[in-house]
Amino acid sequence: MKKLVSIVIPAYNEADNIFVIIESIKNVFSNLNYDHEIILVDDGSADQTLEKIKEYAETSANVFFLEFSKNFGHQLAVKAGMDHAFGDCVISMDCDMQHPPDLIPEMLKKWEEGNEVVYTIREDDKSLSKSKRSSSSLFYKVLNNLSDIELEPGSADFRLLDQKVVNVFRNFHENEPFLRGLVKWLGFKQYALKYNPAARFAGKSKYTVKKMIRLALHGVTSFSIKPLYTAVYLGFILSLASVLYIPYVLYSFINNVEVSGWASVIMTIVFFGGLQLIILGIIGIYVGKMFMQTKNRPNYIIRSTNIQNK
Repeated sequence: MKKLVSIVIPAYNEADNIFVIIESIKNVFSNLNYDHEIILVDDGSADQTLEKIKEYAETSANVFFLEFSKNFGHQLAVKAGMDHAFGDCVISMDCDMQHPPDLIPEMLKKWEEGNEVVYTIREDDKSLSKSKRSSSSLFYKVLNNLSDIELEPGSADFRLLDQKVVNVFRNFHENEPFLRGLVKWLGFKQYALKYNPAARFAGKSKYTVKKMIRLALHGVTSFSIKPLYTAVYLGFILSLASVLYIPYVLYSFINNVEVSGWASVIMTIVFFGGLQLIILGIIGIYVGKMFMQTKNRPNYIIRSTNIQNK
């Protein structure tokens, strides 16, 4: 009996990419001795993405879809797909063709060799702007320095997970999961494959700078309380540094020297005021995550699906 491979693909406004990604996957599996199914998760798209998926699903028995009631985000879309994927292994990949389907045979080979997690690392893409590459590098440096996990620069959401790993994932109910970090945190036997990203077939990237910063904050605060310790250490350092100002104050008082320089005073006040707001913001993020988690709301809502008894 052939092993079943489940392919999970989140889609947000990817109408022009649906046909291409499905056909590419079909072509890859036509040369492999595996059964496969494709689960597309429509993450509240505003274009014809869902219609394109349904149109394809009507003629293909192995194409399934999950329609979110609204946009819940890429990470939860991947999580929802994995929650409904029961193949012997599950591969998650993006819809824009930047995760090359041609890498799937190599991922399956490494899985058959006994690796329970086969994740990918994107090679440096010279076609990207210098600012984009720099921000990506900074993202991983900040994440690795402030969290308790170690992610290789270029780690992608293009990965293969054995079903035993996916079963563990189903028990996670985090409000804002950071899947790259969770995969590393889980352990199991892991293997990294490097790949060269292909050009996006159609549309544009949904990851803006704002979303990247938000993702970095989620990653750090999901796996570490180092930022809180950093705030404490910074408070001690600044408190000790302020002691150095005491001799100058005493000298001015004894010698009746006028203490001038209102500009420097204002700058100092603004600096420490801003620092306090940053520290309060760090604390607020952690409190906010606890607040949202304790509500125990569903992480996503499925409006419609063609998956039956899975």
